[in-house]
Amino acid sequence: MKSQHDWSEILIHCKQEVQERIDPYLENLNEPQPDLGKGAGGDLMKPVDLASEKAIIEVLRRFGVSFRLISEESGVKEYGETPVQCYVTVDPIDGTNNLIHRIPFYATSIAISFTPLLSTVFAALVTDLFHDATYTALSCKGAYCNGEKITPSACNSLEDAMVGLDLNSFKVEEIAPQLTALIHETKHIRHFGANALELCYVADGTTDAFIDIRGKLRTTDMAAAFLILKEAGGIITTPLGGNLNVKLGPQQTVKFVASGNTRLHKTILSLVKPQC
Repeated sequence: MKSQHDWSEILIHCKQEVQERIDPYLENLNEPQPDLGKGAGGDLMKPVDLASEKAIIEVLRRFGVSFRLISEESGVKEYGETPVQCYVTVDPIDGTNNLIHRIPFYATSIAISFTPLLSTVFAALVTDLFHDATYTALSCKGAYCNGEKITPSACNSLEDAMVGLDLNSFKVEEIAPQLTALIHETKHIRHFGANALELCYVADGTTDAFIDIRGKLRTTDMAAAFLILKEAGGIITTPLGGNLNVKLGPQQTVKFVASGNTRLHKTILSLVKPQC
């Protein structure tokens, strides 16, 4: 199936519009940031989340796109005359808590797919809203950061690898034992608080792997980065090594192991002991 739209152009316009819309919020972080209730994904929404989402929707409509929106904030909504023409999966602000605490690691994530399945994402953008680094990918055309082609790390030793690991969960007492062997063998573990960007860091070789087996992360958070990592040449699978072919939805969760190369990936999978 072929899309009639120039998604490279549309996604860059989305990025630019989001940046313009959220700038006023970034200038007023000293003021209280009110909660606007829970979004479709279950997290509390802030005004900046909705401002970003609105910017994306307006750009898509301006370009005449008919689409079904799958958003962490507003849930599933339809726009245009033929909304099943494509699916737009967004996390308007990935890392909202980082943003409101002035931690410089947050992003906007947008994935375009033919169906509401992760495996059918064919265009993607993740933009680091603080450092002005924009990751993009089109199916079978590679992955890029600010227009420069990216490739993942060739590091295949856990002793040397920089590994992202998300343990942010009320079920940490269940998750930690599944990762004990991996933690024991890994010297450099990090977590920055915006999982879409962390996957992009694996895609461009900034880090060597990223692991999230909590069953808490939603597909809206990682749909765009999934394609970017794959197009860059990285590997992302279930914790058991299987293909990720989950639904795209604001409440659909996913577990994964992402690595820069096959050898490191196999080593990580051998040490992770997920519950079946």
